[in-house]
Amino acid sequence: MFFDLIKINELISGYQYFVLFPLVVIEGPIVTVIAGFLASLKQLNFLTAFWVIVMGDLLGDALHYFIGRWGKETSIQRWGRYFGITPERVARLEQHFKEHSGKTLLLGKLLHGVGASFLVAAGVARMSFSRFILFNLIGTLPKTLFLMLLGYYFGKATSRIESYFEIAGIIFLLIGMIVFAILYYIAKKKKYD
Repeated sequence: MFFDLIKINELISGYQYFVLFPLVVIEGPIVTVIAGFLASLKQLNFLTAFWVIVMGDLLGDALHYFIGRWGKETSIQRWGRYFGITPERVARLEQHFKEHSGKTLLLGKLLHGVGASFLVAAGVARMSFSRFILFNLIGTLPKTLFLMLLGYYFGKATSRIESYFEIAGIIFLLIGMIVFAILYYIAKKKKYD
């Protein structure tokens, strides 16, 4: 992970949307969940954070796309043979993206960890940038909403759990005091008997 979770939380809490945007470009899903959590605590506005995250995610994905598009020839010629990437495989990839670009890109948005390779592959295959952005947006909107809601409801549950721990702590304290009083009474009674 690029940053640890506490540092990300501190950065977003302190600088809010000014740091949220670049953090999403670097580490999108984790930052999105944290933003949802902070929205549940009223430190961020849910809708504002949502749109900042969508824009940051699209920028990060566009960077991956352009890495594939502009680095295609030199990277494949220089490094392709080490990874089994041949001109024939690139031609098949281009054909696949011509026939199934939307489905492939949406699948890539749902798969964490390997999603970036789908974005780079779209650039390598020279998928039209407007089509890339359209399908990317279609995949980004529900994914961002899901991750933000995950963080939001986790934040709500955390505050509820916290209040339950307070109640449980008071109950255990009272039980402990009662047990102590009973034991003290029994010890005193034995001493005088």
